[in-house]
Amino acid sequence: MRYILSDIHGCYEEFRELLEKIHFSETDDLYILGDAMDRGPQPMNVIQDLLARPNVTYIVGNHDYMMLRALKKLAVEITEENCENHLSSKDLMNYYYWIQDGGRITADQFRALQRDQQQCILDYLENALLYEVLEHQGKQLFLVHAGIQNFQEQKDLEQYELPDFIFGRTDYSQRYYKDFRKIVVTGHTPTPLIRSDSRPLVYQGNGHIAIDCGCVFGGNLAAYCVETEETAYVQSKKKRGNRTAVK
Repeated sequence: MRYILSDIHGCYEEFRELLEKIHFSETDDLYILGDAMDRGPQPMNVIQDLLARPNVTYIVGNHDYMMLRALKKLAVEITEENCENHLSSKDLMNYYYWIQDGGRITADQFRALQRDQQQCILDYLENALLYEVLEHQGKQLFLVHAGIQNFQEQKDLEQYELPDFIFGRTDYSQRYYKDFRKIVVTGHTPTPLIRSDSRPLVYQGNGHIAIDCGCVFGGNLAAYCVETEETAYVQSKKKRGNRTAVK
């Protein structure tokens, strides 16, 4: 089976619980639509777990990009030769904006790792895909983090730039592809902001499947199965103990 998750945001316990719930095994494949880190309590646990699995395909998200942009310059040995010109004011601003957008917990846990572990994580993110295309029963699923900005139906995905896939908010009321067999699968925008009922469930409509159900904000972590077209959910630990469970 092929499963799609997005925006884990350091919710490691929910992530592991969800994998158990779907009985994820070495014969399955997992596609992560970015933003495994930041905001939540255990971002390094999530990333290192993904790193250890050969059957995971990672697609870059905006938080991945911000982290990589900031830490590539910081996670190096500062020597007499480079101490004066290693960091620019732009580098420092990039780091500041990342920290302000939920990166502090990631930065703190990253700093505690050995240098070879740090480099392994940076290499993993640098090699992440911009998109992936899956096929099933005549359908094409276009997997991206945030959407496809500056969309033109006849434009090949290879012609888009990185920002087109990781920034911005998709207008889910608009269909991208006129061909109903082509579906865009995204994370990035929590589904309670998309669905008319504001529930933290996967949104499907107008040629879109949106799967960021806002776990780090108290919603759900979702795993969408390509073959069954069904979704498994695990509730955020922030909501545990609430008698009214999110279904």
